[in-house]
Amino acid sequence: MLEKMHRAVLDGVFPGAVLLVGCKGSMVLHEAFGLARLDPPEPMTRDTFFDLASLTKPLATAPACMLLVQEGSMRLDDTLGTLIPDFAGTDKEPVTVADLLTHASGYPDHRPYYRELAPLPPEKRRQRLHRLLVDEPLAQRPAGASLYSDLGYMVLQWVVETRARKALDQLVAERVYAPTALEGLRFFRTDDKGQGGATVKVAATEACPWRGRVLQGEVHDENASVMGGVAGHAGLFGTAGDVWALLCELMGTYLGGAPRGLFRRETVESFWDPPSVPGPFVLGFDTPSPTRSSAGRFFSRRSVGHLGFTGTSFWMDLERQVVVVLLTNRVHPSRSNDRIKTFRPVLHDAVMEAVLHGNPRPRLHFPTV
Repeated sequence: MLEKMHRAVLDGVFPGAVLLVGCKGSMVLHEAFGLARLDPPEPMTRDTFFDLASLTKPLATAPACMLLVQEGSMRLDDTLGTLIPDFAGTDKEPVTVADLLTHASGYPDHRPYYRELAPLPPEKRRQRLHRLLVDEPLAQRPAGASLYSDLGYMVLQWVVETRARKALDQLVAERVYAPTALEGLRFFRTDDKGQGGATVKVAATEACPWRGRVLQGEVHDENASVMGGVAGHAGLFGTAGDVWALLCELMGTYLGGAPRGLFRRETVESFWDPPSVPGPFVLGFDTPSPTRSSAGRFFSRRSVGHLGFTGTSFWMDLERQVVVVLLTNRVHPSRSNDRIKTFRPVLHDAVMEAVLHGNPRPRLHFPTV
């Protein structure tokens, strides 16, 4: 397994990575590989922050929704028409919070809004973005088949901030990350004097043609960037250790424990139980595809996870209590490198074969062959 990681670096699957494996609540493997930046070379460490990209959805936006549902500030069946007056009388009026969380809202996957928003003064961008989201034609009817959508999670950010009366990054920092002592999960605001993640070690991402520089400590996603680095679909940065810790909090609650009592069991169950809408998504999370899954062949059907465009991912087998966090900078220096698509299932198979054929206990030995 470790040999596969070293080989992936040598073969250019990614410049660097951090792999973390947990079993039954204990961390059994946590190793760094390769480089966080190619030029000048910076070594990867276990404490390196990564642009988590779409892991923002399950690790920030979904937990924020869990809190609001749990405290009664909104319900999963609340509609956009009742939550946000701008949507009343539009084709998005019947879209529910659950539809947005499961990518069943009908919104298309992506739009390059940043091209229209970037020339505007920062203080006018949010209002314009909201107008664009209201006016965006749906790609299909709401509550139909799942269609993965960043736009739906931009709308969820709007919903969360409206109900909580607080910015998404502030809400999760105060009510999710701080209570669980997760200092390695945070948004790096690009409107904060341009500092971004300059104070911590961050893996570099793309040599961005639009911004004309290698990105390091500022969000890769262009739509999130023009909105100050905080969005419902992207913008979260984190270390493998704290991604794992938050997943353990959620999984422990789901399995009947309450590690810190942040969430109630019935809340997490309502998000992870299979939805009525056909498709691979539970609320806020993905599940393994029946064939050719990035999770490989051995994760049980009782598993949840997610992928991030920058080369990040996690998979969590709720039946076997196995967590695999793989954070890479595969888009450094170019997003055209997509070899991670074939690497992920191979790695996950190696991890799960070690678990299934070995001793799935703390101090599990992973062979390097």
